[in-house]
Amino acid sequence: MDKQKILDSLSPNEIKILPYLDEGIKNICLKSHLDKTSVLRSLEFLEKKNIVKLIHEKRKVIELGVNGILYRKKGLPERRLLNVLKEKRILIFQEAGKQSSLSDEEFKAAIGVLKKKGMIELKNQRIILSNHEISKKLPEEIFLESFPSDFQNLTKEQKETFNSLHGRKEIVHLKDEKTTEIEITAFGKEIIDSKIKTQVLIEQITPELLKKDSSWKGKKFRRYDLNSKTPEIHGGKRHFVLQAEDYARKVWTEMGFKEMSGNLVESSFWNFDALFTAQDHPVREMQDTFFINSESEIPDKKIVSKVKESHERGVSGSKGWQYSWNEKDARKTVLRTHTTAVSVRTLSQLKKDEIPGKFFAIGKVFRNETLDWKHGFEFNQTEGIVVDKNANFRHLLGYLKQFFKKMGFEKIRFRPSFFPYTEPSVEIDVWHPERKIWFELGGAGIFRPEVVVPLLGENIPVLAWGPGFDRMLMDYYEIKDLRELYKNNITQLRKMKFWRKM
Repeated sequence: MDKQKILDSLSPNEIKILPYLDEGIKNICLKSHLDKTSVLRSLEFLEKKNIVKLIHEKRKVIELGVNGILYRKKGLPERRLLNVLKEKRILIFQEAGKQSSLSDEEFKAAIGVLKKKGMIELKNQRIILSNHEISKKLPEEIFLESFPSDFQNLTKEQKETFNSLHGRKEIVHLKDEKTTEIEITAFGKEIIDSKIKTQVLIEQITPELLKKDSSWKGKKFRRYDLNSKTPEIHGGKRHFVLQAEDYARKVWTEMGFKEMSGNLVESSFWNFDALFTAQDHPVREMQDTFFINSESEIPDKKIVSKVKESHERGVSGSKGWQYSWNEKDARKTVLRTHTTAVSVRTLSQLKKDEIPGKFFAIGKVFRNETLDWKHGFEFNQTEGIVVDKNANFRHLLGYLKQFFKKMGFEKIRFRPSFFPYTEPSVEIDVWHPERKIWFELGGAGIFRPEVVVPLLGENIPVLAWGPGFDRMLMDYYEIKDLRELYKNNITQLRKMKFWRKM
């Protein structure tokens, strides 16, 4: 290897750390006045030039937790309890915690430890000190005082003591620590023995440099290794979920739909009652819905009275639910459970000259679900409605096929289903060619007269569908766990492919 070429390729930071390579990273940082990151980066460059060899090791290190620091100073809870017992020998159980100035949690831990060691007995709600040499230090006390930090070097007895302390709250922790040892190569010793003099090397060519001959002529440029790996550069981009939402908006608008918007916090009236969901329906229970402790406003009496009539006696020949509708229940505030609440609000505000019309929404909805790989307490849903006197069920299936095909699903099937606010109703399944399975994406149907008449004043066909949007994302991005959509892991986000071409 050409020594002079290597010398000409050394950066200012590499030159700074060369005299201290045999002193360890901590001393290199101190003597070179460089931070640890700069030192490590310079060492990596020196390794590529065969000046040093870096040996990376991982070791387990013991650290004190919050309680560990406190107990080193004040003493372990069991020692403080023993100090009181030393004087009185017997303590009433209910008073012992206060007498030893221990919290309930510390007192319980101290009782457990001392009982396990056979140093106390519990009889008739009393703590009795056994015949033990209580002034002798406990193994846990000795461990905290000496505090060996390297887990690998612990003796068998010390490991048992560590496990005892580790099982208690915030006393000791175990963490992985990376260490880097520096080994100077034979070539590196030659470079160091060259007694490098700090010389001004030009690091980069700039417009200012080229304008003045005197600034670069006769001077040396630092050599660069063109084969060295350069850092990856990640350009800025929208979050992949937002990319998909933008694409869905494009699909909707291409199909002639206008976007609707609504609030995340909604009244039960719009979330349930306007959708002909009975007030005793299980979906309105706390098990499925997030309720907010406040009362919401509801619309004018005209709409409220028509919705009430729809529930109690029915409209357009239906019988309704045959119960007494309660306005107080309708005023309960919830986090919306579906974007269909946006659809019924839109229907209530439509003017006659806006019919026929097509509308869509995309947004978050909330369900009181147990969090796991396929369920979340919040997720994205998309919604579409078509208001048209000439619309029918065949039109609904046509819209669904077109929408899902544009979203990338070629094979679609429909199954009869039931929803409180649509009739007829269907479930939408799409075929997964790799897994060879059908999976469900959501429901659709035609709004019942009990929904439409109170809002529009007449029974006009309203086609509606509201598939879960996140399931489409999981399929496209091959994500197995719903929670990964919102982790915001920067490494994962950088690797995510772009959504289908806009």
